[in-house]
Amino acid sequence: MTAQKDSKLIFAPAGSNPTTPHQADQYLQTSLSRPDLAPSPITQFHTWFTHAQTHHVHQPETTCFATASLPSGSVSARYVYLKELDAKGFIIYSNWASSRKASDVASNPRASLAFWWREVERQVRVEGRVERLAEGESQAYFDLRARGSRVGAWASEQSCVLAEEDGGREVLERRVRDVEGRFEGVEDIPVPGFWGGLRVVPEMVEFWQGRESRLHDRFRYLWDEGKGEWRIDRLSP
Repeated sequence: MTAQKDSKLIFAPAGSNPTTPHQADQYLQTSLSRPDLAPSPITQFHTWFTHAQTHHVHQPETTCFATASLPSGSVSARYVYLKELDAKGFIIYSNWASSRKASDVASNPRASLAFWWREVERQVRVEGRVERLAEGESQAYFDLRARGSRVGAWASEQSCVLAEEDGGREVLERRVRDVEGRFEGVEDIPVPGFWGGLRVVPEMVEFWQGRESRLHDRFRYLWDEGKGEWRIDRLSP
């Protein structure tokens, strides 16, 4: 057994309790029961998100956005910020021309989100189809961004290679200078046509509350198209 452990670069990393090496932390804060849940996962998410904000969760809007390309089925994931929640779903903003996620959703208009809120021992998973926001909706958010971020959205060909032999980062910084010159003296910078909001319209949302001995409380909302309502099931941990 020692030889097997020694061959691994990481093996059962310890939790925060030095008296129980190689054992994961226990989640003891609270529980989750069916009566605690709202009929709609959008309402339930808003309740949990507000709780996370008031309980000092660091950047609770941070979410892992995962996509898959067809026909290969190759999966990719990255961390982004949830910027809006409305009655239809969860909204993020990004480049939809050159990025990997752009090519993924072009071939497969589905995605998932995963939120992890360590301070309150909770996570939320979302799965569903995706749809682009109208330009006017994207402009409304774009106007709130810092000027440098708006310029950067125009300048960056997201995920494209910046070859070192061509100058590496200097290529990007030159593009930024060019865009700054283009919009010099212009405060109301238009949102690029290739950039904007994407809504994940949920078909499944899971709420997970950490419990002792990994016996977590899990509840899944599934949209029933025939009945036009959400079905809620408790899942085994």
